[in-house]
Amino acid sequence: MLVSVERGIPRALIPDSRFPTPMPLTGKDRAALRAEAHHLTPLVHVGQYGLSPTVIQSLDDALRTHELVKVQLGRNADVAAKDAAAELAAATDATVIQVIGKTATLYRENPELPRKRGDPPPWRT
Repeated sequence: MLVSVERGIPRALIPDSRFPTPMPLTGKDRAALRAEAHHLTPLVHVGQYGLSPTVIQSLDDALRTHELVKVQLGRNADVAAKDAAAELAAATDATVIQVIGKTATLYRENPELPRKRGDPPPWRT
């Protein structure tokens, strides 16, 4: 584990300016995102090889362009849905919105996406 020389604190616990810590979502925010996610189709599928680096990279790309992403775990996936959602969220700095059956919904805001007043959110396009 890398340790900061100045403070003796593990480097993993020091906030990194490249990846700002996300603001915690309120219950109303989660409910609104759950309602938006209802109409989405899964963009990322986890198959028999589990949470491979390719799956994590694919999810990272989807979160960068859509912000709100559904992940479908296959029948042969060797990991529980809640555990997989937690691992994927930690690997991509996302927030788990909900897990229903073998489908997880993740959210990560991308401040670099161009936004105009009146435009639909990026996951609707």
